[in-house]
Amino acid sequence: MTSRDGRVEISGNLLGFDGEFYRVDTIYGELTVDGSGVDCAGPGCPNLETFIAQAVFSGAPTIGRMLLPALLEAFAIRSEHDLSFQELEDGTVLAILADPVEERVVGEVFLRLNNSDTGIAELIQGDADIAMSMREIRDEELRAAQEEGLGDLEARGRSRVVALDALVPMVSPSNPVQVMTLPDLAGVLSGETMNWSDLGGPDAPISVHVHGPNTGLGQAIDDLVLKPAGKNLTSDAKIFNDGRSLSEAVTKDPFALGLTSQTEVGNNWALALGGGCGFALQATRRAVKTEDYPLTAPVFLYVPARRFPKLVREFLAFLRDPSAQLVIRRAGFVDQGEEEISVNEQGDRFANAITLAGPEVSLDELQRLVASLSPLRRLTTSFRFEPGSARLDAQSRSNVLRLARALEQGRYDTRRLLFVGFSDGEGAAATNKRIAMRRAEAVRDAVRTAAETANLTRVTMDVDAFGEALPMACDETAWGRRINRRVEVWIR
Repeated sequence: MTSRDGRVEISGNLLGFDGEFYRVDTIYGELTVDGSGVDCAGPGCPNLETFIAQAVFSGAPTIGRMLLPALLEAFAIRSEHDLSFQELEDGTVLAILADPVEERVVGEVFLRLNNSDTGIAELIQGDADIAMSMREIRDEELRAAQEEGLGDLEARGRSRVVALDALVPMVSPSNPVQVMTLPDLAGVLSGETMNWSDLGGPDAPISVHVHGPNTGLGQAIDDLVLKPAGKNLTSDAKIFNDGRSLSEAVTKDPFALGLTSQTEVGNNWALALGGGCGFALQATRRAVKTEDYPLTAPVFLYVPARRFPKLVREFLAFLRDPSAQLVIRRAGFVDQGEEEISVNEQGDRFANAITLAGPEVSLDELQRLVASLSPLRRLTTSFRFEPGSARLDAQSRSNVLRLARALEQGRYDTRRLLFVGFSDGEGAAATNKRIAMRRAEAVRDAVRTAAETANLTRVTMDVDAFGEALPMACDETAWGRRINRRVEVWIR
C-alpha cells in the first residue's frame, strides 16, 4: 500500500477490508489503514467500487424470523436502499440491500435460524458475526469468547437488549382456567401437578407443551420457573423447537398447557400470573417494560469487539433509534421506549398498597407515599436485581444505558427525576427502607456515570425510598420478593 503522495509504503498480508479500512499484517504488527488515503496493489486488494458489506447473524428463530426482517425493512427505507429476501437451501434467510441509483448490491445479511446455543457457539468459533439469543450468555461462554479475542460480551455495546419478550403460560380457548401462580406453573412443568382439577379446571390430565432444552426459550423456562422452585422438567413434556408449532398443538388440545413467547401465543388464551395475596399480572406491554411481569425475557444481540463494515454499523446504530422502537412493537415484541404513566392509571397499585400494608407500614408512611408520588408520573424504565445479588439484571443494565442516553440528548432537561427504592416485606421495615434507599442511590449514580456527555445541571435527580410500602407481588414466593425489590423512576 502506498500513500497518495508516494512518501509512505506498507507491505504485508491483507487480513480484512470493511469498505473503509484495511487490516494488514505487517512487520510492525497488525495495522489498520484508511482506504481513502492509500493505493493498494497486489492480488489480495479488493475492488472498492464493488465492495459488498456482509454480516452473519446466527441464533434464535424468534428473532431471525420475526424481528430482524422487520427492522431491516425499516432500515432500508431510511437509508434509501432496495431490500429483497431469499431463502437458501440450508434454511438461511438472505437479506440483500441494493443501491437503486448505482443498481448494485451493497450489503448482504445472512440470518441463520437455529437456536441461542448454536448462535453463541458460532459467534465464538468465528462462523457468525453476531449472535441472536433469547437468553443471557453463560459464564463459560463469556470465558470462551474472551479466549478467542472477542472481548467481554457483557460489556457496554457488546451485549445489546434490542427488544423485550415474555414467557406466557397459555391454554386452549376452551379451557376455563384463567389465572395460575408461578408455584403452580412449576408444579405442572415438573409433573407434580397432573390434573386440571387441582387448578380449578376440569377433571382431566394436563398435557405439558414446552420449547426444547437447547432453545433460548427452553433455557429461559428452566432459569425463570423451574430452577427457582428447585424442580426439573417432567419427562412426559411434549417438546417443540419452534413457537408456531407449539402454539398450534395447544390450540388443538383442550387439556394442554403451553409456555412460549408472548409473540407466538396465536389463538390461545394467555393466562395471568397470580398469587395467594390477590395479585394477578398479565404480560401487557407496560408490565413487561417495567419488569413487573415476572417472566420478562430480554431479546439479546451479542456483538464482538470487532470493526464491522459501515453499512452494518449503521444498522446496529439504527436499532437504538426511536423509529426502530415502533417497528419492534409492530413486530409483536415490546419496545424499550420510555413512557410516562400517570397516577390515575395506577389505582390498583395504590389500592394494593393499602390492602396489603403490614403492621410495620404506618398510615403516615402511606400518606407520605401518596403525597410524594401523586404530582409525578412513573417512567416505564425500572430497575431490578439478579437473584441473591446487588447486581442489576440484564434488562436493568440496558435501562441504565437508555436513560443515560436520553439525558445526553437533553430529553429530560428542566425536569425532575426521582429514583424511588422499594423492597420486599421480609425483615424489619426500617431496615428494608434503608436498603431500598441505598439501591435507589446506586441506580441514580450508575445513570449519572453512564451519561458521560450529559449536562446534568439541567436536570434534577433525587432519591427516596418507601421500602415495603408498595408491593407488586406476593412475598410468599421468591419470585414475588424479587419483583418487589426494585427501583422505579418518577418524573415531573
